[in-house]
Amino acid sequence: MKITALKTFLMHAEWPGAPLDPAPGASGTRNWLFLKIETDAGITGIGECSGWPRVVETALSDLTPLLVGEDPRNTELIAQKLTIAMMGHGMIGTVGGGALTGIDMALWDIKGKALGVPVWMLLGGKLRDRIPIYSHANTPAQALALKARGIKAIKCGGVGDPVRKFADLREAVGDDVDIAIDLHGPPWLTPADAARVARALEPYDPLWIEDPVAPENLDGYRRIRDAAHVPLAAGERMATIFGERQLIEEDLVDVIQPDTGRAGGFTQMKKIAGMAEAHYIQVAPHSGSLGPVAEYAALHLLASIPNGLILERFDDDWAGRVRTILPHPVARDGFLDVPDAPGLGCDIDEDFVLSRPTRGNVSAPSEKSGSEYLPGTAREHLHVQSRLGRRRYFNA
Repeated sequence: MKITALKTFLMHAEWPGAPLDPAPGASGTRNWLFLKIETDAGITGIGECSGWPRVVETALSDLTPLLVGEDPRNTELIAQKLTIAMMGHGMIGTVGGGALTGIDMALWDIKGKALGVPVWMLLGGKLRDRIPIYSHANTPAQALALKARGIKAIKCGGVGDPVRKFADLREAVGDDVDIAIDLHGPPWLTPADAARVARALEPYDPLWIEDPVAPENLDGYRRIRDAAHVPLAAGERMATIFGERQLIEEDLVDVIQPDTGRAGGFTQMKKIAGMAEAHYIQVAPHSGSLGPVAEYAALHLLASIPNGLILERFDDDWAGRVRTILPHPVARDGFLDVPDAPGLGCDIDEDFVLSRPTRGNVSAPSEKSGSEYLPGTAREHLHVQSRLGRRRYFNA
């Protein structure tokens, strides 16, 4: 069997809560990039790439000549070949990782279809039939609505008033719902202040505190680790085992969060999970901005690894998500069923995807950014800011 062609499908996707067809002139920055790899055996594999999708599409075009003629079942060989090909451009980041991921995902889909088995069977077999999910809630009303639907874990986000927000959520849902919090790695939050936030959250028993400092600030993770007794989580912005290595090997986190669309595909995710298992670290793939094909991939991975913890999911995502994928997975009682069809077990509605061309893929801070920037400072576009008004930040 040989690869004959690669096709890409780049679409605009609204953020959760937006209407299927927003008003004319509405802008958005969420893009989904899917690809299909065709073979001379008539078997097609599907994958998804994240990490700046509009740029990743160009990377895929550049890599296609290296794929044509290869046997798609040789996933490790192809992953090594593409890695070497990209090495001259520098370390593999989100663009290279996104390209590797979509390609690798599609190759495993082909391999599963060729053998007539789901991908999880190729990854070692199935440990669980359904995967627990967590969804997003920033108000008590949102949290209670999710709890009423059987979801047993939620995550709040944002960097404004985190302790007060967490305390309100805990009071609303009680002790039988896990709560995580994402601080989004703000480069202006010093390790000392992040450690103080972590200590203030200790009494509320967070499932984890995610990205408490900028992802490149590994020394900050060490300082927080020494100062507070709370689980830490990170890893969504890194790619491959080499990007996640220090977080795992130095035991800087309790939960590793490789992004299912840019970590390097099943070939890399399985290795990341194995490294994490050796350090008693759980795996909870990042999925916040991803489309539905990457979600299918996460289900196969989490079904097959012993340290799979939970999957991130917008339980009330954009209405177009259901239209994009066939079949659409259904959440029941806080879980998603693991698919049993050969390969990934899904496909995209190409007509619907093509009807929604990309409109943009970057965003800049504005006054609407809320508490992430001090009032009146968003126009400064500072990566590293001063932080005033600290007292309100730490109190519940």
